[in-house]
Amino acid sequence: MIVVAKLKARTGKEGEVEKALKEMISKVENEEGTLTYTLHRSQNDPTEFLFYEQYRDKAAFDRHCSTPYFRDLFDAIGPSLAGEPTIEIYDKLEGIRER
Repeated sequence: MIVVAKLKARTGKEGEVEKALKEMISKVENEEGTLTYTLHRSQNDPTEFLFYEQYRDKAAFDRHCSTPYFRDLFDAIGPSLAGEPTIEIYDKLEGIRER
C-alpha cells in the first residue's frame, strides 16, 4: 500500500512545518509494517511538502494514523498549514529497488 500525503505550509511558516515533519521520521522509524516514510519538498514551491509512504497493508497504515504522535503533529502544525493535507492511496504494481 502506497500513500502520498501532500501538505502546504502558510507562507512564512515553511521552516516550522518542515521541522515538525522531519521530527516524525524518527517516531515512525520503528512502526510495525511501515516500510518507507520519506519527506520531500517541492523544488517549485518551498511551501509544499510531500510524504511518500509504503505500508505492508492497510492495518499498518491504520496503526500509523492512530498513534499519539500522528495526532499531535496535526494539532501542532494545523494552524501553520494553508488548507487540509491531501492524501492519496495507491496500489504498487511494479518497480525497481533503490541501488
